[in-house]
Amino acid sequence: MEKLKVGILGATGMVGQRFISLLENHPWFEVVCVAASPRSAGKTYEEAVGDRWKMTTPMPEAVKKLIVMNVNEVENVASKVDFVFSAVDMTKDEIRAIEEAYAKTETPVVSNNSAHRWTKDVPMIIPEINPQHTDIIEAQKKRLGTKRGFIAVKPNCSIQSYAPVLYAWREFEPYEVIATTYQAISGAGKTFKDWPEMVENIIPYIGGEEEKSEQEPLKVYGTVEGDEIVKASLPKISSQCIRVPVLNGHTAAVFVKFNKKPTKEQLIEKLVNYSGVPQELKLPSAPKQFIQYMEEDNRPQVKLDVDYENGMGISIGRLREDTIYDYKFVGLSHNTVRGAAGGAVLCAELLKAKGFINKK
Repeated sequence: MEKLKVGILGATGMVGQRFISLLENHPWFEVVCVAASPRSAGKTYEEAVGDRWKMTTPMPEAVKKLIVMNVNEVENVASKVDFVFSAVDMTKDEIRAIEEAYAKTETPVVSNNSAHRWTKDVPMIIPEINPQHTDIIEAQKKRLGTKRGFIAVKPNCSIQSYAPVLYAWREFEPYEVIATTYQAISGAGKTFKDWPEMVENIIPYIGGEEEKSEQEPLKVYGTVEGDEIVKASLPKISSQCIRVPVLNGHTAAVFVKFNKKPTKEQLIEKLVNYSGVPQELKLPSAPKQFIQYMEEDNRPQVKLDVDYENGMGISIGRLREDTIYDYKFVGLSHNTVRGAAGGAVLCAELLKAKGFINKK
């Protein structure tokens, strides 16, 4: 099978690098174009990144000599690819404009950015939960005046360790949730070398993150109605987001109230047996087991469990009854794999399997 040609917008940043490392040897997609800011344009990818390669695996040989293109030369970049992943570092307004500009060249955009998450006809997809939200793409194409160009986004990395859990439990009607997330520094595109003040430190604030953590699950759980996605009204979520001295892996401590009172065994059974369209279709990046439940008192742990299912699975532990809420648990997800680039790659695989992304 001939691979689809992929461009990466914002290829030199941390999420762009993660895209490049995840797409090495991908069975369906091949990176043929890397684009970044004008200051990187014209250099080879290896020169443009320089000593800022942040992945633990070496830079793939196939991309080292690619000449970085200017991300603002939309027509030029779009002419070389079948679709793009977007991880650009710009203001929200600039991101909205540039992603729409790419879509209008008939190039599908699968974005890691937050700029279009609340655009009413842009699907925000966790492929195991709301693959049906791709139905909105036809309405979006009408608005953009395109035949094959559109934008799809993935949600914030902070919700991945609890939003799928609440969805797996939906028949018990969770209606009130407290979620505190302990978030890794790679979520800010940083390593300890770049951010020495994070060593042995906790910062109890991440700009904009708490609103995303409270609201984005509701769009994911929402329904397509006409030309918009209408968000769900429940569960009500209250969140605190804390930056902790961990490189990769967002942990969440979550408290839940249910309308229908489940047993602990029922809750665990729903988690471990939960699977979705990516598992049915055996998409290349899909975890075989989406959610694992860990019986040990001291799991999940970032060091031991963050790479579960190549970083695409979610680990849950410490599920127990609570004195005020019904149950509480601890969740862990890999914030730059499932939570960022990997989640976007899986989203692109879903879109290809459903016929939205194909050869130009």
